[in-house]
Amino acid sequence: MDRRRAAVGYALLLPSLVGVGCFLLLPIAVVLWLSVHSWNLLGPIEFSGWDNWRSVLTDRRFGHSILVTLALTAIVVPAQTALGFAVAAMLARRGRGSTVLRVMYALPWMCAPVAVGVVWQWIFAPTGGALNALLGERVEWLSSPALALPAVAAVLVWTNLGYVALFFVAGIRAIPGEILDAGALDGAVGWRRIRWLILPLLRPTMFFVLVTGVLTVFQTFDAVYALTRGGPDHRTDVVGMRIYSEAFEAAHPGRAAVMAVVVFAVMFVITLAQHRYFRERVSHEY
Repeated sequence: MDRRRAAVGYALLLPSLVGVGCFLLLPIAVVLWLSVHSWNLLGPIEFSGWDNWRSVLTDRRFGHSILVTLALTAIVVPAQTALGFAVAAMLARRGRGSTVLRVMYALPWMCAPVAVGVVWQWIFAPTGGALNALLGERVEWLSSPALALPAVAAVLVWTNLGYVALFFVAGIRAIPGEILDAGALDGAVGWRRIRWLILPLLRPTMFFVLVTGVLTVFQTFDAVYALTRGGPDHRTDVVGMRIYSEAFEAAHPGRAAVMAVVVFAVMFVITLAQHRYFRERVSHEY
């Protein structure tokens, strides 16, 4: 009887195990294997040892792309988190039309990143662009080395704002009304209510939003490709663009695989640091 139940359990797990093996473990194994091989996408694959690792870890352009991605993360994640919470505080009120507004805020996140990038490329266009027409002056938003990265960051914040806000709305609505009423009796109203009641109780949501925010920025490729293609002067050359360029433009998938492994290690360290920071500050009981 126990063997039959175990067999049924393994049979039920089999589809998930196949999915994890084919779409998670196998790609990781292929990337690790490719990182120690040399291949130009056409010729034979040859074992190269640690040559790819040495060349990538001493590549200044790859180091620059890591710094650009970290700078983009430092702009996007705090901005979208703060704005997402502000929007959620308004949408959490059960007023007329709040459901329609939640859908409207989530629409950019549901759109294809390339399509979003093409639309914003027209908005930022120096000639005939909507933003310059509104300002009444010509500004090179995407070709100026000083403005390109903030412009890309603005597009990412606009895209992810609805996604972040929806999680905060769910978190705010999950807070028991008794706690808020008790806080109001103690004088926790207005900003005090947000500072001393809502924000501490939203720490699990905050942890999730920050972790997924960092991962999303590190995986950014489509929007940057559509807007700037890494330019001008490599000011928006994020790691996603660098890996793509190395794999498909320079035809060095082995080096691109090394870059992917390094980026994974960086994201793992950042996520682990966030987990340790929130671990002792998060309460899952209200």
